[in-house]
Amino acid sequence: MKKNILIKTMGLLAFVFLSCQKDDPGAISTNIQAEIQQVSNLLTTGAWHITSFIESGNDHTSNFNGYGFFFNTNGTLIADNGSTTVNGTWSATDSGKSGDDDSSDDIDFNVFFAEPASFNELNEDWNIVSRSDAKISLIHVSGGNGGTDTLTFEKN
Repeated sequence: MKKNILIKTMGLLAFVFLSCQKDDPGAISTNIQAEIQQVSNLLTTGAWHITSFIESGNDHTSNFNGYGFFFNTNGTLIADNGSTTVNGTWSATDSGKSGDDDSSDDIDFNVFFAEPASFNELNEDWNIVSRSDAKISLIHVSGGNGGTDTLTFEKN
């Protein structure tokens, strides 16, 4: 009889323990918010340059040669090549997707430039593929035609 109660108690404890893992949306949200803050802290330190921009298989990197990109804490984004300054905005936000992990693909990295047209190509909600102190790689899969765009910023 005691053995039977012990087995039932252990089974109940195992069920409670397993059912609590990763089911707390508050914990996931907290992890995402911490990761968003890390991305923001990374980007708002110094000048970044586009070292690769591939849009649906076409290389458009040269459109941004010579531009330094400055991500400001207030959400403004400035691209400057010494003679031309282009103003835009940026943000890193929770994508709202509920996944089974707290990885960077749950963060929307948004870039917006009103003009010129070559900078409009950057206007997307990007997903972070990888990041380090000196490099951030992004991807966007088009919902319309299914094309894939990739964008890489590197720090000087």
